[in-house]
Amino acid sequence: MQFLSDSHGCDGWKGEMAGRICAFDWSPTELGPLNSWPASLCSAVQLMLASPLPMVMLWGRSGYMIYNDAYSIFAGGRHPYLLGSPVELGWPEVAEFNRHVVDTCLAGGTLSFRNKELVLLRDGVPEDVWMDLYYSPVANDDGMPAGVMAMVVETTEFMHSERLRQAAEHAYRADNERVRLALNAGALLGSFVWDVKNNTLSADERFARTFSYPPDQDLSNLRQDIAESRIHPDDSAWVQERVAHSVQTGEPYNAEYRVRRSDGSYLWVLASGGCEFNEHGEPLRFPGVLIDIHERKNAEESLLRFTRNLEQRVAEEVEARLAAEEQLRQSQKLEAIGGLTGGVAHDFNNLLQVIAGNLHLLARHEPENANVQRRVSASLAAVERGAKLSSQLLAFARRQPLSPAVCNPQQIFEGVGELLQRALGETIQIDVQLPPVPWHINVDRNQLENAILNLAINARDAMQGEGTIGLSAANVPLDREFCSGKGIVPGEFVRVAVSDTGGGIAPQILEQVFEPFFTTKADGQGTGLGLSMVFGFVKQSGGHVEIDSTVGEGTRVQLYFPRSLRPVLDESPHLQRQQNGGHESILVVEDNEAVRASAVELLREEGYQVLTAANGDMAMQMLLEGVAVDLIFTDVVMPGLIKSSDLAAWAKVQTPPVPVLFTSGHTRDIISRNHQLSPDTHLLGKPYSPEAMLQMIRAVLSA
Repeated sequence: MQFLSDSHGCDGWKGEMAGRICAFDWSPTELGPLNSWPASLCSAVQLMLASPLPMVMLWGRSGYMIYNDAYSIFAGGRHPYLLGSPVELGWPEVAEFNRHVVDTCLAGGTLSFRNKELVLLRDGVPEDVWMDLYYSPVANDDGMPAGVMAMVVETTEFMHSERLRQAAEHAYRADNERVRLALNAGALLGSFVWDVKNNTLSADERFARTFSYPPDQDLSNLRQDIAESRIHPDDSAWVQERVAHSVQTGEPYNAEYRVRRSDGSYLWVLASGGCEFNEHGEPLRFPGVLIDIHERKNAEESLLRFTRNLEQRVAEEVEARLAAEEQLRQSQKLEAIGGLTGGVAHDFNNLLQVIAGNLHLLARHEPENANVQRRVSASLAAVERGAKLSSQLLAFARRQPLSPAVCNPQQIFEGVGELLQRALGETIQIDVQLPPVPWHINVDRNQLENAILNLAINARDAMQGEGTIGLSAANVPLDREFCSGKGIVPGEFVRVAVSDTGGGIAPQILEQVFEPFFTTKADGQGTGLGLSMVFGFVKQSGGHVEIDSTVGEGTRVQLYFPRSLRPVLDESPHLQRQQNGGHESILVVEDNEAVRASAVELLREEGYQVLTAANGDMAMQMLLEGVAVDLIFTDVVMPGLIKSSDLAAWAKVQTPPVPVLFTSGHTRDIISRNHQLSPDTHLLGKPYSPEAMLQMIRAVLSA
């Protein structure tokens, strides 16, 4: 090639790339054979080869690459394969960037970049590089842009060093900031230098203030005895020992001790430093700093006190866990008893209902037979005792259906007052104590009155029929400590208490008083279910029971009920009148044939039109087939797919709605939630008398 035939003293015109350019076959490219290159291209190539800077020419729209020796070093492992290849194929990882460069310069534009960051594969692995890049158009013989001249100055090392410099500056600023914050926060209490050879002490103002030196004290020559006198007597020997050890061994000096302040209190400080020695190994000077560690030492002291009490707290936690486990066992036992009791109560109450129903029918059919009436009365009394026993079992197991309503203790005490006086006798006095404004509670009023009556009778028996029974109510807030492990949450409660001055209960017996069938009374004088019923009722109502007793002094039973913020409903008295029968149509749904038969006979005697179904499935089929009834009288617990609650749901959406009266000895929560009935749910408990059934049916029909 003529224009590279003579170097004319220029190393680039006779270098490696000059030889490679001459030897390369350019025919397949847009540049054509080397001997046909235009003068402008030849001049540009000579300019590029002569440059000590890495330069590359991108010719034509494809950007065929021609570069100098310096650029070959920059290209790394891609040299010499880049020569004569389109730039987008040579550097595919930055193809989009290079396409923009070629298009811009061929349009007459220029580009420049300072510290441009790119990721290149120069030796087969991705590499972050930074470069100064300068791009300008190269003209052909017609003066039109035909290529791009690029100068590449790699600044990767500079950028690495710049980043290190910035990181160092950032760290320096951070350190300065920490020092400034420490000074502002008062953590650094000063610095000092002990001239060991001349035995003089110098320090800054903060150090002098810490050791309460006089304000006019010369800081370059401080009296050491003043500083030593400010150190706590218990720490002085330790500080001197640490200083001597550092002077003798050269080890760093660190000592924590207390300094007496001007007000007489002590401040914990950390003195840190070290001894410096001369070339002969003699101690020369001892610089150090003083740091405020008062808050840390206080925290350590608190932690130490905490640790000292750890064993006691662990013991308390273990005791609380054992108590919780015992409560869990009691709860599981109650649940098991409840499940057993529910099934027994359902079947037992059905049997009692059959007996009671037939006895009532017998009494109606033989009104003039005194012998029959006497025997029926005795049998019905036994049925009532059986029903009460079943009810007490359900109450203990928290399975009895409750009808809660908002009331206050004053209403309860007024309602039960006359009954208490009749049941307890004239030799028992009742001392009633109420707060000025008693809080409201949401409970089954009848069950609470029964619970108070049970407790009062127990109190009377404990005092052998003479004395004073305390009946009180109080508004009490209960905290977390009191409620822990009792199954209630902290908050406001109403405490109803019944107390006596009887003989009291021994501690070993006190633990058993709420268990079913446990009694201290003689055989035949008690069932052992009174306190169990109270316990179950209170727990079912979301409350808590406590009993305290001292032998020879008396017993106090306390019932805690959550406070209700709802108002008490108006209970205007209204006269109850005997309800007669009627002519309405009643669907009796009962799976027990004997119970169903007795109920049907009683209703028909009263003039009602009666239809029957042995279960919910049959009843629903009859209703869906168009049987019209005025009332559904249904047992709660029945076999089959259709439950009594399903019948009630169907009846509620009819036009007009069909009233429903439930009957059961145990609801199993089918029509209740936690065995608490909603206000619009009517339930007739088994066993029931004809009068109770007829009155309830009439009341529901008339509602």
